[in-house]
Amino acid sequence: MISHYTWNEFDKSVEQIANKCRFKEFSGIYGVPRGGLCLAVALSHKLKIELISEPIKNSLIVDDVYETGITLTTFKNIEGAMFFVLFSKIKPTWWNTVHVTKKSQWIVFPWENTLNSKSDREEYIKKRGLS
Repeated sequence: MISHYTWNEFDKSVEQIANKCRFKEFSGIYGVPRGGLCLAVALSHKLKIELISEPIKNSLIVDDVYETGITLTTFKNIEGAMFFVLFSKIKPTWWNTVHVTKKSQWIVFPWENTLNSKSDREEYIKKRGLS
């Protein structure tokens, strides 16, 4: 199942995350490359928080999707860090999400090439041994 996530939906998600983070003090915001970069830049402007090149103590760490947890878990022990993703494929425990989706759902983000979405999904499934 492929879902197209629009810029309008992205803007609404940025607003939701910003509202939940508005009264917190962060040392910076880190976007996990590649998927978290657009979100990090948007939140950096919205919250007037410095964009940082690596996660540090008390930072806001963001990504596009929490699927297996491999990526975000590498940052889990950073003291005082807060974590947000746009989509989580499982119910969040120690991270925050805007949307919870099914594991089978493939999200095409507005900054991605929609013509490549099917081949991107197939490559991802093959690489992860999910087929």
